[in-house]
Amino acid sequence: MKSLSKRILAATGTFTAAALSFAIIAFSCRANGGSANVAFAQTAPAVEIPQDALSVTQALQSTFRAISSGVLPAVVEVDVTETTKVRTYNPFEDLPFFFGLPRGNGNGGDEDGKRYREYKQSGLGSGVIVRKSGRTVYVLTNNHVAGNATTIKIKLNDEREFDGTLVGADERMDIALVSFECDSDKTAESIAVARMGNSDEVQQGDIVLALGSPLGYFASVTQGIVSATGRSGGQIGSISDFIQTDAAINQGNSGGPLVNIWGEVIGINTWIASQSGGSQGLGFSIPINNIKTAIDQFISKGKIAYGWLGVSLVDITQGYKDELGVGKQTGAFASEIFTGSPAMKGGMQAGDFITELNGHAVKSVDQLVREVGNLRAGETATFTVLRGKSKVSLSVLIEERSSDIVADNSKLWPGFIAAPLTEDSRKQIKLENDKVKGVLVTNVQEKSPAAALRLQNGDVITAVNDRQVTNVQEFYEALDTAGKKEVWYDVYSDGHTISTGRFKLDK
Repeated sequence: MKSLSKRILAATGTFTAAALSFAIIAFSCRANGGSANVAFAQTAPAVEIPQDALSVTQALQSTFRAISSGVLPAVVEVDVTETTKVRTYNPFEDLPFFFGLPRGNGNGGDEDGKRYREYKQSGLGSGVIVRKSGRTVYVLTNNHVAGNATTIKIKLNDEREFDGTLVGADERMDIALVSFECDSDKTAESIAVARMGNSDEVQQGDIVLALGSPLGYFASVTQGIVSATGRSGGQIGSISDFIQTDAAINQGNSGGPLVNIWGEVIGINTWIASQSGGSQGLGFSIPINNIKTAIDQFISKGKIAYGWLGVSLVDITQGYKDELGVGKQTGAFASEIFTGSPAMKGGMQAGDFITELNGHAVKSVDQLVREVGNLRAGETATFTVLRGKSKVSLSVLIEERSSDIVADNSKLWPGFIAAPLTEDSRKQIKLENDKVKGVLVTNVQEKSPAAALRLQNGDVITAVNDRQVTNVQEFYEALDTAGKKEVWYDVYSDGHTISTGRFKLDK
């Protein structure tokens, strides 16, 4: 990238020189035409601007200059190398010997009897210095920049370079913390640390600057406004919400700071929405308030310890809300619940519609996921849920999230999502019998209780524990596990109604 940039600059320089030469010749030709009046551009202002307007513009320019000069010393370039192993194909590897080629051994690239080759890939991103501890300096960046790096180089604004070490990374939030060591106290004292702001105060229309190394152009600054706040990051697999900005953000800006007019970091630039691969005025930054506590956790634990409730949350349509009986209430639908989880121990049920956490409203699934994640293990949280038309308050003792437990579908109850049986869904499953009432089985999870009971997508459940159900609200009321030791269903499929086996509940 850098060599390409030099070639582009070299070509640009040649063009500029040629253009300048042409301009001088053209000017000389006009001067030799006999004109006695020669004017130079430097002798008069290009445009007459009212002084009061010019003062405002100069003040704005001075502000941008001050922000840039004050923050850039804390902005770094993050150069990384990732090493990946790719298995090479050997048609004879399953034979012990063939044409003198032993299986597996030798060439320094074998694991588990298979042959691999290593490939190294270089990448570039940005970062911002957020803390110093003695001679140790901490740089905040994105997980997709440094999370899988085998070597990391940190380049400061004054072009000093240091070897970096990954302190911790988190894929769910897409952030990483990298450290480097200074060789002396004097060196450490010379390194600037950025000041973090309060992203909760950011509003639409605020002026912001994005700093970093887009496309390898070191220590660049772009300016724009906050286009929106609270944008969802679901499309990139992040649990964070985002600040949207029209400040130009390109590849290489990832991990760099978004700052306000006081030079405070209010976000970490992370991704762009683009049809071309370049900036189209749709850049997104992680709000810095989402990250502040993560820095401490990276330093102390090397990871983020998320709080765990133990429910599977989904967004539902207004039609689903109507059948569930919650009207136009905002919140998050607990479609499934982990057996033995904090939620189940606290009395939460599959089918509950969560409306409040610790006294404030839940507006979306993403919001609730973030807020539960920010709760600490051992902390008791209060949830308000709608169970049918009843409002229920629950106290839940939060535990630490474990990836192994979250991935265990065998504990996900009931292991599917019950959907309304609408006219459209009847047509999709070719259910011509209008007298059949119940709920549609969707999203059956492998190895879950639903899978163990041989439920399939497209089945229609007409009864739970011999209690007839005609809609989603009745289904979840009947599914209430309080006092139950086992659950079974009546299922209508292909013109027949059968009863499933009985699933013993493990609470």
